[in-house]
Amino acid sequence: MATKTKTKANAEIGDEGEDLVLATMVANGDDISPLVRHAFEMGRPEGLLRQLNYVVKKKEAEIEDMCKTHYEEFIKAVDELRGVLVDAEELKSDLQSGNFKLQQVGTNLLVNLEELFESYSIKQNVTEAIIMSKNCIEVLELCVKCNNHITDGQFYPAIKTLDLIQRSYMKNIPARALKLVIEKRIPIIKWHIEKRVNSQVNEWMVHIRSSCKNIGQTAISRAVSDRQRDEELMERQRKAEDQNVVGVEERVYTLDVDEDDEDSAMKFDLTPLYRACHIYGCLGILEQFHVYYFTNRSAQLKSDLEISSSQSFVESYQTFLAQIVGYFIVEDRVLRTGGGLLVPDQVDNMWETAITRLTLLLNAQFSQMKSATNHLKVKEYVTLLSWSLLQYGYDIESLLDVVDNNRDKFHLLLMAECREQTIEALNHDTYELMVIKKESDYESNVLSFGLQTTDIMPAFPYVAPFSSMVPEMCQIVKSFIKSCVDYLSYGARDYFFDVVIRYLNNFLIEVINETLLNTINSSNISVSHAMQIAANFTSLERACDFFLKNAAQQSGIPLRFIDKSQMTLSAKAVLQTSRDATYITLLGLVNAEIDEYMNLTESVTLWTTEETKQNGNEYISELILYLDSLMSTAQQVLPLDAMYKVGIGALEHINNTIISAFLSDSVKRFNATSVMNIGVDLKLLENFADERFYSSGLEGMYKASSFRDCLVESKQLINLLSSSQPENFMNPVIREKNYYALDYKKVSTICDKFKDSADGIFGSLSNKNTKQTAKKKSMEVLKKRLKDFN
Repeated sequence: MATKTKTKANAEIGDEGEDLVLATMVANGDDISPLVRHAFEMGRPEGLLRQLNYVVKKKEAEIEDMCKTHYEEFIKAVDELRGVLVDAEELKSDLQSGNFKLQQVGTNLLVNLEELFESYSIKQNVTEAIIMSKNCIEVLELCVKCNNHITDGQFYPAIKTLDLIQRSYMKNIPARALKLVIEKRIPIIKWHIEKRVNSQVNEWMVHIRSSCKNIGQTAISRAVSDRQRDEELMERQRKAEDQNVVGVEERVYTLDVDEDDEDSAMKFDLTPLYRACHIYGCLGILEQFHVYYFTNRSAQLKSDLEISSSQSFVESYQTFLAQIVGYFIVEDRVLRTGGGLLVPDQVDNMWETAITRLTLLLNAQFSQMKSATNHLKVKEYVTLLSWSLLQYGYDIESLLDVVDNNRDKFHLLLMAECREQTIEALNHDTYELMVIKKESDYESNVLSFGLQTTDIMPAFPYVAPFSSMVPEMCQIVKSFIKSCVDYLSYGARDYFFDVVIRYLNNFLIEVINETLLNTINSSNISVSHAMQIAANFTSLERACDFFLKNAAQQSGIPLRFIDKSQMTLSAKAVLQTSRDATYITLLGLVNAEIDEYMNLTESVTLWTTEETKQNGNEYISELILYLDSLMSTAQQVLPLDAMYKVGIGALEHINNTIISAFLSDSVKRFNATSVMNIGVDLKLLENFADERFYSSGLEGMYKASSFRDCLVESKQLINLLSSSQPENFMNPVIREKNYYALDYKKVSTICDKFKDSADGIFGSLSNKNTKQTAKKKSMEVLKKRLKDFN
């Protein structure tokens, strides 16, 4: 029991302790939730509840004690509160009255205030609307301005306006719908501007393409003018050098180019191109325009390089080549002033494309040409194209290679054309000496080709030593030289004078010389024609010096160089050889006609006649007439040395014909009368030969051998056969003196045929004259000795 009591006492003491703690916590306002949670967790909520009740009771006791202590003060305070309550009621009544009045006044003010707020809000909205309207108006004004610029084609201000709208106004546009519209329209407007600029560029490209032909023709015309000026200066230079003039200006070999003249002669407007570059740059797509320009111009070049199928190349080459020149002049200007629109590599690529196509095309066209004139015209235009583009720095070596590679083809065509002209000149020739009636004709036909034989002006009418074919052929040769020089100059990079001389020699030998030789060797050539051609050979040979000097002058070679080097054309020696061959042919023709007159072997009565002819045989008069005509013509047509050759040849042939007749098997025998008659023939021939020899003035040139000497063999044979002592032939001294031209074997054969008839008329009249008998014995002795000698 005691224990229980003790335990309970301890429990109460513990509870009091806990109550004290709980009371302290409540008094301090601490959170007692942990104690509540702990009590429920420990399963002892009753104890906590008891403790809370204890705390409540304790607090009530404290309140009660406090109230007892302050009771009087509380009563006093209550009384005061009652008094305050009365005052409060009065104050409340006053406040209600004041509030009512205030409400009445405030309601009107509140309405006014609400109206004021509404007015302020409206004002603010209106202000904002004005600001928004102003912004919209400014934007719209810029849009209108942009549209006006576009309408007027002022694309740069239009683009700057668009940039201003995007940069300064786009973010501040209050109207969303307007902003969306503008945002959508700006790319469209820029695309439109790009399209309009492209259209203008395309129009410019079409225009500049059509203008390229005129630009190229103008450039080539300037090249022609510069070339003519250069040729004139070089001609003055050559004349000055030929006259040994010192101090000739060096500028004669230079070509002055006036850039101002060039610009004025070849103006073309690049403004649309520059404008397009600027616009594309402003649009930020300049590189795109560079590609666009290069692509389209390359396509135009490709089209320009196609030749027309509706016209032959000869008819269209000037326009075709001028178009190319104009194209690359424009591209050079664009390269230099386009601000990077083209780069050098692009221009080089376009030029490489053009030069490749041009070389192929020109080689093909040159190979197909049949006319040297057309060949030269095209070549001239090609070299002018080359010269024009060289001034702009383009590489023209390939074009010059084409010209050089086709020069042999050109000269073959040129020689063929000149051959036809030469044949035509031969066909039109009368083969008569050319008669020149006035000084101007003499200058144009003789002096202009160096054909004069003297520096003294002859009296007119003047009979030239050549026929009309010679000046015509000289003119053909001169034209040939001019064409050669025209082709080789401004194209060939080497020293082309030697090439001109080579072609000139080929032409003189293969055309002039061969054509004349073919005429000489033809079957229907007459003696007069052959004689005239031989004379013409001499004149053409003389003209070779003129041809050489003319080639030198046209090639820019001073004449003093030709004189100093003593150059000659190899064709001159060939013409000289052909002239000699012509003399041989001429002599052959003469000999053939002489044979027709003589025909000694066909006349039997000539060798067995007993009739003495005081005037010679029948043929001799016609033969002498023919020889007289021949020598007269030769004297007029041929030089003296050639005339001498003709005379010598004809008389030698007559001599050989007489000897051959005595030796011919057709002549079985002959008598003394025939020998006497032939002796008369020879006497007449000798007289003719002497007369012609001395009248022609040949004695001063050929003292050692005259025409008479050609007949010496026949004369000595007749003298031997007519001699009363023919056996003296065997005497060396007498033979050396009187019969040196006779051959033993020929004399032996002829003597065997010499059988005079005793039954003939003269034989019967001789009555066996002792002289005749002695002669016969002497002849028999000669025959015997000749046989023994042989």
